[in-house]
Amino acid sequence: MRLITHNMLQCHVKGCTTNNFPLQIQDAELETLEAEFNPGFVQRLIPKLHWGALYHTAVSLGIEDLPEQMPEEVTEDLLRAIHKVALETRVKEGKAVCLGCGHVYPISNGIPNMLLQDNEV
Repeated sequence: MRLITHNMLQCHVKGCTTNNFPLQIQDAELETLEAEFNPGFVQRLIPKLHWGALYHTAVSLGIEDLPEQMPEEVTEDLLRAIHKVALETRVKEGKAVCLGCGHVYPISNGIPNMLLQDNEV
């Protein structure tokens, strides 16, 4: 699961309405998947990102390439850092945990299992 995907996921367990985004990544095995840098794409991606979630998730995974606050000026260095973190960093194995209800979403071979049991819907 690339971190751009993680930036869009939240817990959907019935009744879980607080502290359900972002999911906390635990026991992560990371890998880097190279992707062609497209500054225009990354520039258009910025308004769609939840910056705080991306930053805190990256830091929790030991990645400290992003500034804590989104800078006023978007430079090529910033675009490259966002590209690296959001598009090239992949959680290969691990789990995503909801801090609101504690539900665990396993991540296997880079794919988060977001399916819920009937009683959780």
